[in-house]
Amino acid sequence: MRFHFSPKTSLLSLSSSSITSLCLRPFLPSAPKSHFYPSLACHVSTGGNLRMDSTSPDPSSSSSVSIDSVADGLKNQSLREHDISNNNNNMNNENKKNNGKLSLEDLNWDHSFVRELPGDPRNDSIPRQVFHACYTKVLPSAEVENPKLVAWSDSVADLLDLDPKEFGRPDFPLKFSGASPLAGAVPYAQCYGGHQFGTWAGQLGDGRAITLGEIMNSKLERWELQLKGAGKTPYSRFADGLAVLRSSIREFLCSEAMHFLGIPTTRALCLVTTGKFVTRDMFYDGNPKDEPGAVVCRVSQSFLRFGSYQIHASRGGEDLGIVRSLADYAIRHHFPHIENMSKSESLSFSTGDNDQSVVDLTSNKYAAWTVEIAERTASLVARWQGVGFTHGVLNTDNMSILGLTIDYGPFGFLDAFDPSYTPNVTDLPGRRYCFANQPDIGLWNIAQFASTLMTANLISDQEANYAMERYGTKFMDDYQAILSQKLGLQKYNKQLVNKLLSNLAVDKMDYTNFFRALSNIKADPSIPGDELLVPLKAVLLDMGKERKEAWTSWVQSYIQELVASGVSDEERKASMNSVNPKYVLRNYLCQSAIDAAEMGDLEEVRRLLKVMERPYDEQPGMEKYAHLPPAWAYRPGVCMLSCSS
Repeated sequence: MRFHFSPKTSLLSLSSSSITSLCLRPFLPSAPKSHFYPSLACHVSTGGNLRMDSTSPDPSSSSSVSIDSVADGLKNQSLREHDISNNNNNMNNENKKNNGKLSLEDLNWDHSFVRELPGDPRNDSIPRQVFHACYTKVLPSAEVENPKLVAWSDSVADLLDLDPKEFGRPDFPLKFSGASPLAGAVPYAQCYGGHQFGTWAGQLGDGRAITLGEIMNSKLERWELQLKGAGKTPYSRFADGLAVLRSSIREFLCSEAMHFLGIPTTRALCLVTTGKFVTRDMFYDGNPKDEPGAVVCRVSQSFLRFGSYQIHASRGGEDLGIVRSLADYAIRHHFPHIENMSKSESLSFSTGDNDQSVVDLTSNKYAAWTVEIAERTASLVARWQGVGFTHGVLNTDNMSILGLTIDYGPFGFLDAFDPSYTPNVTDLPGRRYCFANQPDIGLWNIAQFASTLMTANLISDQEANYAMERYGTKFMDDYQAILSQKLGLQKYNKQLVNKLLSNLAVDKMDYTNFFRALSNIKADPSIPGDELLVPLKAVLLDMGKERKEAWTSWVQSYIQELVASGVSDEERKASMNSVNPKYVLRNYLCQSAIDAAEMGDLEEVRRLLKVMERPYDEQPGMEKYAHLPPAWAYRPGVCMLSCSS
């Protein structure tokens, strides 16, 4: 039951049936045909092949019972980190400032990753293959000349118990560009691999990201600090380990924007310029140019990825033990409720294959862990679909085991509703990572992760199959609930949703603005037919008679559903506006802030951050940030980007 990674072929072969077929593709003629659409119910056989079933799991069956209720109950218990000394658990009151806020020197560091996992015996940054190790200790090495603080997040500082006054320190840019060491930090780069565009790429790793260590806050939450663009590591391959201001502004802003939209994500503490220029060929067309260099401090409870496990499984032998050690580490620090599961929870489910095929999540913590990762990933992708977010580079090395949005490269929010939209120019030939394909890609990536754990003998094929079934069920449950909330409905109406999404695609409606305007519809069946579209006039532009009739018909059906729900117009409007944002980080808004920053004006980055911190509020005076993209926004490098940064 062991699978071997190959750079020539996909680890698991998949059929043409898909999750997306249940929620987007059938009624969207513009959606592309792809060579890859995994099935809703994926099965890994002991022979090493992935068997596909086109039918979805039955949400009412015993095999579809979620572990959420058990997990949530355990998560709510007071769980302590036993690996941290009493000195670290008890904050020194003398070090606390301003109601518990700390200076940089007083941050409560812990280094569980380097303490508990095998490391590289070498500490140099020479590009090379790193074997039998999860990380390499390296120091930031980016050249710096008069670095400047561009932007910062008070919200993230609060997570770390960091006094926001510290942002004003003269040496703050030096410390967060990597030029001056941060007291207590133990910098390292992580080793991982991954599938890139469906092909096994071998060792990848942190090629320009250097983790400083983990901060334990007063709530005993673990937060990892990482400098992206801080210089070369052994995983840099032929690159320079640096980042430019353009991509760093995008990552900083989107990390925070996604958080305030309510979507799980890595965070960003601050962004600094290095004062040096970095050469980049943005479109890989042989026309490089010098751009301002920058470093963004990313923050997450963990930066472990699917690829963190894949690299060691791919090497086999003694490295299979590292897969187990990494799994134990993750469960101990980030999924402690799984460690506390017992037989009394009765988490045993039939997989439906035969009477003997039973998955008992309490007898194998790795199976329970895999199921939770699958469900977190499914829930994350459903939330992306809800706000029209397209990640752009869903390689397995960009998939967080915590179910977080990670690695913001050529991302994009839908403007005109186009299921085939991809913001990544590298993805254009096959549109593998387009908006409509994201649910399928999430499942494909879970299949790679599950087979990695099978290779290390941590889970069985039945347990892997169950995890993938849970992904499908969780995605559909969450996706339908999200769309129902966006429409202000008490229950999901498949026919109504299908027709709506079809209309949006035909007329290429602005996804964000349409759903925001929809809350203006009144649950009044007596409204004359020629007045039904008045509340949507701001978004239904330049429409002929036939399309107006199509929309009028849909609105009539929608009003019938609203009347049946019995919810008042005022209550429904407030509810819908709490889930349909007015402001999202459109690519042209990012570019406007980038253009200003490259000219020395940093205020637009900071203004944009403030707007994105309140995406569901009206924010009078900020309406321009909700406008449709101007004509210049469709030029290359704005609406579509490469991975270059």
